[in-house]
Amino acid sequence: MSGSKYSFSLTTFSPSGELVQIKHALAAITAGATSLGIKATNGVVLATEKKMPSTLVDETSISKIQLLTDEIGITYSGMGPDFRVLTRMARKDTQVYYRTYQESIPCSQLVRETATTMQEFTQQGGVRPFGVSLLMAGYDANGPQLYQVDPSGSYFGWKASAIGKNMINAKTFLEKRYSEDMELEDAIHTAILTLKEGFDGQIAANNIEIGIVGEDRKFRILTTAEVSDYLSEVE
Repeated sequence: MSGSKYSFSLTTFSPSGELVQIKHALAAITAGATSLGIKATNGVVLATEKKMPSTLVDETSISKIQLLTDEIGITYSGMGPDFRVLTRMARKDTQVYYRTYQESIPCSQLVRETATTMQEFTQQGGVRPFGVSLLMAGYDANGPQLYQVDPSGSYFGWKASAIGKNMINAKTFLEKRYSEDMELEDAIHTAILTLKEGFDGQIAANNIEIGIVGEDRKFRILTTAEVSDYLSEVE
């Protein structure tokens, strides 16, 4: 769609039936760092590359995996500031739900709310789509949950998924390694191996980030020492 007038309009379909700004948002995600999620029988793992733009940046000041509730965590590929805004909105949704029902929001419900927010930004003038894809992991009454949400507002539950610049190779690797009876420890090892497969440079505990949620329903981000131990196990 060369020099198309539709490229600058979010709310106008092109003759081929596309919202071109969403395609541009997906391009921003494809340029982002690789992130992935794996659902195990007894939990979910999220893993992401955490490369700094400069060696002078304090890596402890940046976290690419965030907690939304005690049971739910989220990571992204794409534009960090957009992720920050969506994280804030999602946390607000969790508090509204808790004040209304006096219980934690189910993962699937929070995914729907976040997807609705992202979809609304494809149907209004004066805004642009969010330049991120999200991976959301949780553990609720229905067991471990893993969802991916894209800029269009579409979302799906996944057994394992990857987003970002190495998405295609990572998904191919996961398809070969994933099994239905995989437990959380195996999922952590597989996540590290998947990141390692397409990692540019030397993978280390300070340039990847891993978050897990298990049967205790407590999502937590692994410490650098814990990540280092897992790295030594897969080498």
